[in-house]
Amino acid sequence: MTKAERATRNDSLVEEFLRYLAVERNASPRTLKAYREALAGFRAQNTKPWKQCTADDFRDYLFALMKREQARSYIRLQFSALRRFYRFLVDRKNLRRDPVRELQLPKIEKKLPLVLTRSQVEELLAAPLKIDKKRAAPKWMPLRDAAIMELFYSSGLRLSELAALDVVDVDLYTESVRVLGKGRKERVCPVGWPALEAISRYRAAADVHSGALFINKARRRISARSIWLILKRYLRQTSIPVAISPHKLRHSFATHMLDRGADLRSVQALLGHASLSTTQIYTHVTVERLKKAYAEAHPRA
Repeated sequence: MTKAERATRNDSLVEEFLRYLAVERNASPRTLKAYREALAGFRAQNTKPWKQCTADDFRDYLFALMKREQARSYIRLQFSALRRFYRFLVDRKNLRRDPVRELQLPKIEKKLPLVLTRSQVEELLAAPLKIDKKRAAPKWMPLRDAAIMELFYSSGLRLSELAALDVVDVDLYTESVRVLGKGRKERVCPVGWPALEAISRYRAAADVHSGALFINKARRRISARSIWLILKRYLRQTSIPVAISPHKLRHSFATHMLDRGADLRSVQALLGHASLSTTQIYTHVTVERLKKAYAEAHPRA
């Protein structure tokens, strides 16, 4: 039992709220865990009954988080859970006033995502096929690694989405992959031929015909952490001067799509973003490229 579970175990309102999220809102286990931890975090500082808490109680909690120099994104996530919880209390438990609504939260810092150049992406995608013969591993593993990275960049998937893929989710005939994204929302993403061919080569070599698409040495589904470590290992074989995460391939996918003329709504759908504002951060990355194109092409630039 986690610390958050112990802190909220006997809290009937919290348990009922989490059941509501799971059953009526179809929330994922990851979302339920995050909400439980957020509520437990506040409860660790303030033990007053939920319905007796005031706006000042939540201001004290906000200041405590800021004093601990927590990131603004983390603070906003905690209060997002608290707001959702109090909306539930107002709607379902006859609470007259929502004290969390009276707070003004610090605005989140907008950091531009790090994006690889197209040549850097090509170098990274080629790294797995420079097979190290001394490596004590099945021969199909470099082919798997190549397929993983090709699919990341080809379809812009999240790390958790890629790790969760099954063989049946990839359709060679429609050149697409079926993805279960955040909030258990299903979407279909196109897949380029380089990625489809890499997947086919890997599956044939590893004899993977059903179940999990990407497997480990023990022939079980590969974990998200293992995929992260795979990327780090191949990154060391390249000339790329910065540390990157699998998410950077998603950033690169989105930015390169916009650079080559894709419209923002299409990129939003491909990434599985619920809000267009989340996708718009990628437009800032392309501004310098747009300026360069303007300077080179416009007669009065």
